[in-house]
Amino acid sequence: MIDHALFDPANIDAETKALNAEIVAAHAAQADPWSLPIEEVRARRRAGTQASPAMPRSPRAEILTIEGPGGPLALRVIRPQGKARGAYLHIHRGGWVWGAADEQDPWLERIADTCGFVCLSVEYRLAPEHPYPAALEDCEAAALWLAGPGKAELGIHALTIGGESVGAHLAVMTLLRLRDRHGLPRAFRGANLNAGFYDLGLTPSVRLWGDERLVINTTDLKRFADGYVREGIDRRRPDVSPLYADLKGLPPALFTVGTADPLLDDTLYMSARWAAANNGGHTAVYAGGCHIFVRYPGSLTERALELVDRFLMALA
Repeated sequence: MIDHALFDPANIDAETKALNAEIVAAHAAQADPWSLPIEEVRARRRAGTQASPAMPRSPRAEILTIEGPGGPLALRVIRPQGKARGAYLHIHRGGWVWGAADEQDPWLERIADTCGFVCLSVEYRLAPEHPYPAALEDCEAAALWLAGPGKAELGIHALTIGGESVGAHLAVMTLLRLRDRHGLPRAFRGANLNAGFYDLGLTPSVRLWGDERLVINTTDLKRFADGYVREGIDRRRPDVSPLYADLKGLPPALFTVGTADPLLDDTLYMSARWAAANNGGHTAVYAGGCHIFVRYPGSLTERALELVDRFLMALA
């Protein structure tokens, strides 16, 4: 059972309140990203801004290239410093239109060294240049390679998958494709799903959030969906929005979300359906946490990352 007290604003600690106020102020001081060309927003994101500081790139990272549906597909690889116990296939955030595989190296270094996993982040094609299902097809190809020749090439057996925001969406959709198209429902032992965007038709918490940009707002999420899914496609089709899919036979999942996230309902709804499908796992809700709050330092982040470590290590 989820503790209802988590949703009481009185239970948000002072550190989290201060961080959220700083994020809102930093975004308000910047140009609206939708007023700028996409390439400029992508470049600013890579360089880092006050609202979205860039994470350092790892000197340990290497690029492994496999055959993808749209041509060569790059996987950014960070290996553990000790013996590899398994692999973690990571799918990055960015609303399908921004983001890159090298923007979260510290998270992957932590998983590599704490859990002993080879971490591989997929450099999938971005929308709107490459709309649905391009990104999903790239993630599917990466998962199939990892579940096939990749195991021998990397010398590992235990496979896990995960992502943040739209990366969590793509991780779930990849698991569904492995089950339905390739007869591989349990090729991956578990999924680490952080604040996923599971209903492109927009859940109530997204619709009701409004204009305040605490990392993201209602307009951002609607524009992300508009960029990814072409006009005329039903956004609540199970092959577009995994919240509406048959979820039976999928691996255990760790769902993480903060109560100050417009995508709160997406995680609450999806985790309930995951449990009803008897897949197993755990749902962790953090009082006052903003969207992907783990990218900002603080006690809330450390608690969440420690739980991710324990969840993934149990799957090796």
